[in-house]
Parts: sequence; structure tokens; C-alpha cells
Amino acid sequence: MSAPMDRVPEYTPFHPRWYRPRVSTYWWLWSWPYTKFVLREISSIFVAFFVMVTLFQIRALRQGPAAYARFEARLSSPLFILLNLAVFAFVLLHTITWFNLAPKAMVIRIGRKRIPGFLIAASNYGAWLVASAIVAWFLLGG
Repeated sequence: MSAPMDRVPEYTPFHPRWYRPRVSTYWWLWSWPYTKFVLREISSIFVAFFVMVTLFQIRALRQGPAAYARFEARLSSPLFILLNLAVFAFVLLHTITWFNLAPKAMVIRIGRKRIPGFLIAASNYGAWLVASAIVAWFLLGG
């Protein structure tokens, strides 16, 4: 006969207890792979911030020149400049780590032969370079 599910098990004074060593909250700082993983996960917050700023920029553009001038004035404050530098660093980290993970997530085969991982990563970096060159060309008045 089985015991009911709502009954608390009875423990004896000699019942073995689980060994659970104390672990610091910052245990991940002592190992570079874990630190890199946590930083990549935190970087998604900065990517979301970048998306929100872009959406607010589009809204300001739609509201007219005066609204866009106020938006630009807000972004030119020293606090926003520092924040945007941090955002840029984290978005760069996010991009590089995800491009380096792409070969592990994508298995591309031509016939029966698997394409090497460095070619998949290199194609991502190449596409990034081309897209950056096109954006730079438009911004610099190509």
C-alpha cells in the first residue's frame, strides 16, 4: 500500500542529509567560459535597449522635425553617450559570440560532406562586413 501524497515523510535523527557546499553568488566570475556566458546573456538587455531607442527614434521621425530635434538633444547628453558606448560594447560582444556559436547550431552539408565550422562563421562575418560597408556608404554620403 502506498502512502498518501499529502503526508510529510518522517525522518529519524540519523537520517542522512544531502551535502550541499556553500557557493558564492559570484561563482561564475572565477571561470572565463561561465563569465562569457553570463555577459552574453546580460548583453541581450542592452540589445533590447538599442531596439527601444531605435523605435523611439522612428516615432520621433514620424512626429516631425521638432520632435526629432528634441530626441537628438536628449541623445546628446553625456549620460546617453556613455550609455550608448556601453550598449555598443555589449551589442558587439553579443554579435561576436553568436557568430562564433553559429557553426555549432548550423550543420550545413553539400552532398555528404559537412562544411567546416570556420567557413560558416566566416560567412557571417563577411555578411556583417558587407552590411556595415553599405551602411557606412549611405551615412558618409557615398
